[in-house]
This record gives sequence, C-alpha cells and structure tokens, in this order.
Amino acid sequence: MTAATDPVKLMKQQVGKAAADLVKSGSIVGLGTGSTTAFAIQYIGERLKSGELKDIVGVPTSFQAEVLAKEYGIPLTTLDAIDHIDIAIDGADEVDPQKNLIKGGGAAHTREKVVDYLADQFIVVVDSGKLVDRLGSVFAVPVEVIPMAVTPVMRAVAQLGGKPELRMGVKKAGPVITDQGNMVIDVKFDSIDDPVNLEKTLNNIPGVLENGIFVNCADRVLIGEVKDGQPVVREM
Repeated sequence: MTAATDPVKLMKQQVGKAAADLVKSGSIVGLGTGSTTAFAIQYIGERLKSGELKDIVGVPTSFQAEVLAKEYGIPLTTLDAIDHIDIAIDGADEVDPQKNLIKGGGAAHTREKVVDYLADQFIVVVDSGKLVDRLGSVFAVPVEVIPMAVTPVMRAVAQLGGKPELRMGVKKAGPVITDQGNMVIDVKFDSIDDPVNLEKTLNNIPGVLENGIFVNCADRVLIGEVKDGQPVVREM
C-alpha cells in the first residue's frame, strides 16, 4: 500500500486540513506538535503560499513545529513579541468526553500547555483511537522533571498511587531530554477520577516543571476516522 492510498495517513491529512481551514488571515497561530498537527502546519503554509491566507504568524510549541513552519513558509514569532494567540492547533494522546486531554507523547507538553492555554480558541486534532471514557485508560501521564529531582519526584508520584517510569530514548542511549533540557517520567495511574486536582497536585511536587494533563482548555475536538476505507472528520 502506498502512502497516497494509506487510509490512516489520508485521515490524518483530512483532520489537519480541517483544522487549517479554521485559521483566518491576520491571525497569530499556535503550532502544535505531532503527526496530525504536522499536516495542519503544511496546509496553513499552502494556504499562505496560494494567497488564500495573509498576515499569519506562528508560535511553535517544539523544535519539530519550528522546523516544519520554516519548511512551509510560515513566519514565526515568540511570546515576548505578542500579547495574545488567536488560535492554537495541537494533537492529544487521550481525549475524554469532557474534552480533557493527556498530552506529551512527543515530550513537548510544557511548551504546548503554555501556548494552548493562551489561545482564544484551542483546536484539538486526533484520530478516533485517542478517545477514552476516562483519562489514563491507555496512556501514562507524562511529567517533565528537572534532572536533579528525578528520584524524589518518582518517590512522590508513587505515594500518590502512580507507577512512574523514566522515559528512555529510542535510537539514543539514555533518557529522553526535552526541548527545555529536562527529563520525562511517565506515570501510570489505575484510575484518574479527578484530573483537575491531579494536574495541580503533580505540578506542586518540587522539581516538576509541568505535566501532560490538560483540563478545561480544549474548545473544539476534530476527530478523524476511517469508515468503509474512506477518511472522514467529525467534531466532538
């Protein structure tokens, strides 16, 4: 099967395009991280190149987003130079029925949280496999930790009932290092009954920079599915 006929890839492209179509000229756009969001960045760039969009600037949430934005000709800015973000587009690893999220599979959740919460409108792009009845059902909660605090933080999250594991690199010896130079602990909970309070509790552990629970921030969730071999997009 070629990439052109891969229904999963086509579905991700359609979700990314649906999100990119929501961007209006003159907007400051938060550019998220991940495979589906990458297509949104591509389509924003194509709309700019064709003249359909004008006066767009992007705020990247990761080195990946920054590289893609430059590749597709999207001008970039920083949070120091702006006073708001009109729209942010980002993916998620889990989405519950209340639109709460777990993010951080790409270890970019700290920057993503800063940008996504600042946005007037936060658009989440996912495939249907990311939908869960309760957060933590499938995905562990990523917790970004300064290196010196890894051991005490792992002890602290274990006392909260979590099962912590230091995230190790793939095709790299040693742990994953974030864009901020920190480490990531993935914490599996048997049940996350109160994501709002768990987010606060985790962030109050000394040495924790940020965690991957996103609550009360997603405005719209665009969901891609493959039905009868065809990609479709629906909204939660």
